[in-house]
Amino acid sequence: MKIIYLLKKEFLEIFKQKELLFMMIIAPIFQLIILGYVVTTDIKNIPVGIIDLSTGKSTTRIINRITGSDLFDVKYISGVNRDTVKELKKGAVKSIILFRDPVKTGAKIKKYPEVQILMDGVDSNSSRIAAGYFNGIIKNFILDDLEVLGISPLVKGKPLIRFNPELRSINYMGPGIVALLLTTITLFITSISIVREKEQQTIDTLLISRLRPYEIYIGKALPMGIVGVIDMALGVLVAVVWFDIPVRGSLLVLLISSVIYLMAILSYGMLISIFSTSQQQSLFFSWFSLLTFILLSGLFTPVENIPVGLRWLVSINPLSYLIRIIREIFLKGNGIEQFYGDLLSLIMLTILISLISIFNFKKFISK
Repeated sequence: MKIIYLLKKEFLEIFKQKELLFMMIIAPIFQLIILGYVVTTDIKNIPVGIIDLSTGKSTTRIINRITGSDLFDVKYISGVNRDTVKELKKGAVKSIILFRDPVKTGAKIKKYPEVQILMDGVDSNSSRIAAGYFNGIIKNFILDDLEVLGISPLVKGKPLIRFNPELRSINYMGPGIVALLLTTITLFITSISIVREKEQQTIDTLLISRLRPYEIYIGKALPMGIVGVIDMALGVLVAVVWFDIPVRGSLLVLLISSVIYLMAILSYGMLISIFSTSQQQSLFFSWFSLLTFILLSGLFTPVENIPVGLRWLVSINPLSYLIRIIREIFLKGNGIEQFYGDLLSLIMLTILISLISIFNFKKFISK
């Protein structure tokens, strides 16, 4: 029961610092909403310039399809040739579509115009996606035109997309952002818990108290664990209600997985706090660790893109397992039987980090 007083002390310190309370409870909600709109792989409203040097009617119909799509923001349609390199350098447009009359072949002229798509390749990913959009519009236009003439292509693909049929990137990124915010808050606050006692010279009071080492450890970590669970619940609520992200799997399994992950992050945060000599130092290590966790988690880029020689770092990154599990639960509705491998790996990693953290904490207490 003695641990209750330490827990009460920790919660009083949290509630006494209103700025800290705001950062732990309210700030993650705003961050999730902002990141949900900003961190997206959807490419829309691409600024486009169109130069129409053709005389055929097909060009007008293709241009109408481009202007009628919300994927593009047509800045101008010009019938006079321009210096395309200069136009792209200005940055007002990211792409220029140039239509010309086809070259004559004998007495016949091809029905469709020649189309040249010029892209600003500074943002290679956006350029690649935008070029695909343009090619898709032109291809569909020709196929529709052929069907009107009664000509059907020999092969026509009809892709069927499961789990995220609308291809909303927020459905994919949202659950990962929830895991990211859960990591940020708990890691940063936990990493200053012990070192703050050192700086305030109150650590000796804890050491000479009748509390056992494991009780001090739990008393320091448990309050942030409870705050982390609250943040997780609020994050899931915002993702479901605000962004309309479906949860097809079990929320209980999600809670269990999150608690296991929290134990790993809390233990790692305590480890940072034990070895740090100042709050500034602990925050530096926390920031460095968080950045590494994010880059090696598969949150923004697929893990398969990481060089083979560095993928072992992914296997010791607890955030990568939680993100995969959350996406499995949210999007696919899978149960433990589908991702038990990731869950077992997360449990083993949590046990390892916790043992290392507790061992070093006992060693710190015994000094």
